[in-house]
Amino acid sequence: MAAKLKKGDKVIVLAGKDKGKTGEITSVDPKAGKAVVDGVNIAIRHEKQSQASQGGRTPKPAPIQLSNLAIVDKNGKATRVGFKMDGDKKVRFAKTTGDVI
Repeated sequence: MAAKLKKGDKVIVLAGKDKGKTGEITSVDPKAGKAVVDGVNIAIRHEKQSQASQGGRTPKPAPIQLSNLAIVDKNGKATRVGFKMDGDKKVRFAKTTGDVI
């Protein structure tokens, strides 16, 4: 099945503690159905000090469920993703505006 959300897409969070926040997808795990979005779902991780880095509490983005994300269209609103054939190529498009993503 083709991926509706890919790395580099601008998305908005639909549910959870970060509802309404927007960010860019940095990585996607299709098998687990999760994605890491920068600036969203930040967790504090404790890091041990090493020669290279100072230890302490470091904020790190945690994965978020793909079903809780929606792509942002050109108007800045959440939209669903559809697929259509553009010539002989399959492309993604925004359902609200009809623009190719």
